Amino acid sequence: MTRWTSGRLWRPVLAVTIGLAAAVGTGAQASGSTRSGESGAAASGYLNLHQCAYYSSSLDDHFNTFVTPSGDGRYSTGTKHSATADTTAACGAGNGVHVPVPLLHGVKALNLGTGRYLNLQQCDYYRSASTDRFTTLVTPSGDGRYSTGTKVSNTKETSPTCGPGNGNHVPNPGLSGSLPLDLTAGRYLNLHQCVYYSERLKSHMTSVVPAPDKRYTTGTKISDTQETNPDCGAGNGDYVLIPLLSAVKNIPLS
Repeated sequence: MTRWTSGRLWRPVLAVTIGLAAAVGTGAQASGSTRSGESGAAASGYLNLHQCAYYSSSLDDHFNTFVTPSGDGRYSTGTKHSATADTTAACGAGNGVHVPVPLLHGVKALNLGTGRYLNLQQCDYYRSASTDRFTTLVTPSGDGRYSTGTKVSNTKETSPTCGPGNGNHVPNPGLSGSLPLDLTAGRYLNLHQCVYYSERLKSHMTSVVPAPDKRYTTGTKISDTQETNPDCGAGNGDYVLIPLLSAVKNIPLS
């Protein structure tokens, strides 16, 4: 009698336990607190996004790196994931012809636990007099006129927020873009850096975020796969891809 009663009591308790577990599981999926295909925690720590600027002279042939180029470590950056926030950009020395521009360096420590979306915003600036252009993903430490809206939030941002430039270099909407990346979609940020060069114009340009001009598209994404080759558009025939300065960096999100 006692054994039968215990069994009868056990069944409802088990049913309630299963129901609660199912409800908790459903709630976790709805809130986006775990990554696709994983049982682990959501993104955490800091994505320290380092921006390194180089030029051949003050108004000629600027370009930027955000990850260390696959073929030339002289343009290295300190972009990484860590438990602490970086405050100073770590940049290579350049090759002697193209030298660092500290005014346009920057680092943004993005707290990955503060929202669902990593909104990467690329702002391209252009000087028509010398066909010179450069790109920012974070606001330069020394010149807020080239600011960007890169941030982590619970809102998808589909249009970039870019500073006005300095009057010489002005915003170029065709090569500016915003990429909202769902931090629950995978374990890695695959940050693709595509660098192009025009021999005719003696001018570099860098693309990390897809923009309206798809000829300079990139493969930047979040996934469970660590990508090893940069996925870059072919350029426009004048500006052509420079594999030596292009790269992809796999950055863990926790």
